[in-house]
Amino acid sequence: MLFTDLPIDQRLLHTLEQKGFSQATDIQAQALPHGLLGKDLIASSKTGSGKTLAYLIPAINRVLKTKALSKKDPRVLILAPTRELAKQVYLQLRALLEGTQNKAVLILGGENFNDQVKALRRYPQFVVGTAGRIADHLTDKSLFLEGLEMLILDEADRMLDLGFASQLKQIDAAASHRKRQSMMFSATLDNAELHYLTSALLKDPRRISIGSAGEQHLDIAQRFVLADHIEHKEALLKNLLEQKDYQQVILFTATREDTERLARLVSEWGLSSVALSGDLNQSQRSNIMNAFGRGQHQILVTTDVASRGLDLLKVSLVINFDLPKQAEEYVHRIGRTGRAGNQGYAISLVGPKDWQSFVAIKGLLEQDIEFTILEGLEGKFKGFRKNRSNKPGGTSQTDNSPAEQRAVKPKTKRVNTMAGEEVGDRVLARKKPRPPAAPDPDDDEEETG
Repeated sequence: MLFTDLPIDQRLLHTLEQKGFSQATDIQAQALPHGLLGKDLIASSKTGSGKTLAYLIPAINRVLKTKALSKKDPRVLILAPTRELAKQVYLQLRALLEGTQNKAVLILGGENFNDQVKALRRYPQFVVGTAGRIADHLTDKSLFLEGLEMLILDEADRMLDLGFASQLKQIDAAASHRKRQSMMFSATLDNAELHYLTSALLKDPRRISIGSAGEQHLDIAQRFVLADHIEHKEALLKNLLEQKDYQQVILFTATREDTERLARLVSEWGLSSVALSGDLNQSQRSNIMNAFGRGQHQILVTTDVASRGLDLLKVSLVINFDLPKQAEEYVHRIGRTGRAGNQGYAISLVGPKDWQSFVAIKGLLEQDIEFTILEGLEGKFKGFRKNRSNKPGGTSQTDNSPAEQRAVKPKTKRVNTMAGEEVGDRVLARKKPRPPAAPDPDDDEEETG
């Protein structure tokens, strides 16, 4: 489907053409007809499928072609789970608004609150932000949403995972106009809490699902490598980074502390690296991402704060030093590579502590998984598996769970033969009567003698 086949304002079509957008992706082809008609929508698609345009085009088109319900309130509010994703959406929105009189503001936590109040007083048509800070402005009465025409939730499942359910309900209550259109995009549609939120926010929504979360991404080659322990992982990581067949690398780890430690370790190996984690303020995070985006660093070491929404075309390799706890998050992590038709590679190190996560990821992915062995760095860990014994009462030698694998088997209770036992509480077994004894011939002789 071409964008010119849809009822889109000519000014927006011209801008899309200038940006190189002409052919709609699968999610856009199915979502845009409903979105342009003002219908509520809940959609799911894999990362890198073009869902941002699937909601930005209807939002901009509505502002260009219809009269505002309110002169002061924003017309469109777009919520994202992380500051990085919100900024990415904001930049793409600004690019599509070029040549129009419409204004957009970015409202994020960690930035100056009073500056945001001043920006909101300029009555922007579009507000992009994170749920927590938007809720703060509603409480402070520096933002009003009674005249809001479109509410868009990007990565709604992630917002729920981060604990923003109450803020989302507060925003929904504040944006109570009966003509409001709502659009929700999520990695999955079968989450129970998401279903409750959907029923509360959306009115008779159209449901669209393009592929599944575990569908194989043809532009990303995935490999899994077994590791014994953290020192073994570091040796494997060094070996992988010494291979110069990549442009930029995103290295995912589990904790904020490890981002700094691994960034220092990689720097000691002579590679330019930088650490990004959620405990940095917004200015620091923006500076890091801008520098990495410009190619000033080869390697970005980060937690899941950078797993969604970032469109970095030079990232050709993603390494999972630690696997994520949620299988769906793995899909978003590796989606940072293989963008815009480019070939990407994703390598995951799987140690004993990662095994449960690996089992969950294996269950999600619709493909066979075989472990890769790096020559000279073979480990002893081969994973955990269940041994089913054919013998009655046979016991499992290994298990899927490392915790269960380490569990101590119960000892067999020994019988204390020296201890007395009260027989009054026992059920006595009935003994069989003895057969009559045979007569003794010697006794007969005595009796007759």
